[in-house]
Amino acid sequence: MTNQTQDLLSALGVPAAAYTGGTLNVRSPIDGAVLGAVHEASAAEMTAAVGRAHAAFLEWRTVPAPKRGELVRLFGEELRAHKAALARLVSLEAGKVTSEGEGEVQEMIDICDFAVGLSRQLHGLTIASERPGHRMMEQYLPLGVVGIISAFNFPVAVWAWNSALALVCGDSCLWKPSEKTPLTALATQALFEKAVARYEGAPAYLSQVLNGGAAVGEAMVDDARVALVSATGSTRMGRAVGPRVAARFGRCLLELGGNNAIIVTPSADLDLAVRGILFGAYGTAGQRCTTTRRVIAHESIHDELVARLDRARAQLKIGSPVEAGNLIGPLIDKQAFDAMQAALAAAREQGGEVSGGDRALAAQYPEAWYAAPALVRMPAQTAIVRHETFAPILYTLKYKTLDEAIALQNDVPQGLSSAIFTNNIREAETFMSAAGSDCGIANVNIGTSGAEIGGAFGGEKETGGGRESGSDAWKAYMRRTTNTVNYSRSLPLAQGVKFDI
Repeated sequence: MTNQTQDLLSALGVPAAAYTGGTLNVRSPIDGAVLGAVHEASAAEMTAAVGRAHAAFLEWRTVPAPKRGELVRLFGEELRAHKAALARLVSLEAGKVTSEGEGEVQEMIDICDFAVGLSRQLHGLTIASERPGHRMMEQYLPLGVVGIISAFNFPVAVWAWNSALALVCGDSCLWKPSEKTPLTALATQALFEKAVARYEGAPAYLSQVLNGGAAVGEAMVDDARVALVSATGSTRMGRAVGPRVAARFGRCLLELGGNNAIIVTPSADLDLAVRGILFGAYGTAGQRCTTTRRVIAHESIHDELVARLDRARAQLKIGSPVEAGNLIGPLIDKQAFDAMQAALAAAREQGGEVSGGDRALAAQYPEAWYAAPALVRMPAQTAIVRHETFAPILYTLKYKTLDEAIALQNDVPQGLSSAIFTNNIREAETFMSAAGSDCGIANVNIGTSGAEIGGAFGGEKETGGGRESGSDAWKAYMRRTTNTVNYSRSLPLAQGVKFDI
């Protein structure tokens, strides 16, 4: 894997000095091979980078938005030209199967297309004034430096969701990627610099990548010149980042944990449900924030559905994600595998019946951590079911009434994604209503994973409450100003106040 990775990095424009001779060893989850040794930034270097990013922002904010969009368009072209190479690198470094690696890069291309169109639609409002001869309006203006903290499971797409919007909004970007996937970040930055080289007038340091550990992230989070921190990761990470940014009255966009459920009703198309559940639960080896963690099935169909899921689960092909036909790749590291085993042990202690979940391919890949997908029949929604474990574990539960099913679904700390499989319009509409799912995403007859970039992405409760990607998520990257223009020859005050001199 090492030679292949180096060839890909070279093709993507990353100099060898960027991934050799450093202190941060990068291992492939596929076989445990060392792919490179990346240089780690210090807290002082991050502080200096913030200064450069702020200077870039001061220049970039005055460029007309459609012209800012042109840079993002050029970046999208670079991604199209290098899609196969970057996707392959995602697979080698993050362990995603080939189609998922390609899908992630396609998300980057899609958000670039979205952002280019958006660059001509950053519109505010004209508001009726109560004062004659006055016009009132709202504008959205560039915000400042945007700090992006990304996770290993979507090592490049999440950055693109944020940066494509931030750039057309007139902001500059600083990126602290996961320590587990720094090579894909270096490659993405190299492609962005190719786009900058083709563009006239982009300031230096419009986008920067700084690899490193917690100290580097803390320096960015604590710097008052970083107007918005967009952080994707665990709830634990969010609890650390959120208060620190709030303490300096900065803005925070948090995309944290998910404990996503699918309700399956008696009227559901079970063939459709099985397919949706399998990908949702076991795609990316269960390492998505939108992974289906729970199935809540009506008691009349529960046993049949679970039997079908268990048979299909056992047939999913486990192996190297870059080999054709494999659907389940590795967990990112031993820590993830150990967390999975601890969760399964807790499930057994809490009355669960576990199928699967054992280590796989240990003889072939002794330095990697593959696991058989697990299905756990639970008697109730116990503590371990309410806890998000980032692994291919699917818990199953029974329900009697739809109200009970919705209550079970909502009775977890997280609130990201949810779904219901039903052919009953009343059930579907109830699920999407104010009395239904309390998640940021509520789907009908599709699974919990696979969001499109056109819709705002994010969740409620311990998921963080932020929104990224499509719809009006761009507003998070801008500041809003209300303007009143007096074009009359008098000066009436609002609310009829008199202050005559």
